Amino acid sequence: MGDLRTIVLTGVGRPGQVGEAVAQSFATPGTVLHLVDRDPSVADRARELAGRGATVHAHVADLTDGAAVRAVATAVGARADALIHMAGGFAMSGPVIGADIEVMRRQLAISLETAFVATQAFLPALRAAQGAIVYFGAASVLEGGSAKNMSGYAASKAALLAFMRTVAQEEREFGVRANAVAPTAIRTAANESGMGSTFDYVEREEVASTVAWLVSPAAGAITGQVVRLG
Repeated sequence: MGDLRTIVLTGVGRPGQVGEAVAQSFATPGTVLHLVDRDPSVADRARELAGRGATVHAHVADLTDGAAVRAVATAVGARADALIHMAGGFAMSGPVIGADIEVMRRQLAISLETAFVATQAFLPALRAAQGAIVYFGAASVLEGGSAKNMSGYAASKAALLAFMRTVAQEEREFGVRANAVAPTAIRTAANESGMGSTFDYVEREEVASTVAWLVSPAAGAITGQVVRLG
């Protein structure tokens, strides 16, 4: 296994979501994929992806549980070429004046806390391989974006981008790169169900190809950057 390309992916999620397309882009012969999710259905995703020729392992773990994720890191092994952190979720919170603080706490937990826990757990393996990390931000928190009525989501994604830059600065000397993608609405099954099929979406395949490029040697020394999509 030491000679194979090892990729850790969190939040692969349900069929029709962006995580599925990203995972499929890496599921080729000669790769070892480790899927990490709190939902036991991650085992189903692993079986589907294995049919594409990759070696795929499913790990059920709460990504806010440091001990559980460190146990997964031990199972992954001493080297990892990339960590693709897609765990997260979206929730409208309404105007700040009436927003529920629990929405804020939940959004921070699923976007920022999971990123911290996963990054900390897998950094030793990423350092060993001089690997790369990709986080998922959001275009709504970039200049010109609109975060109206989504304070919890916006705060969590903005914090995640700040965290990414911290990781990029700290890990540069160890050869680990960290970047983020920041898409507008992606064409997923959930988004099409809620917003219809004619919305100006970012296609899942575009997201997947950007992520694949960011963790590839073709990206060179690029680190600490946010790639807006859409």
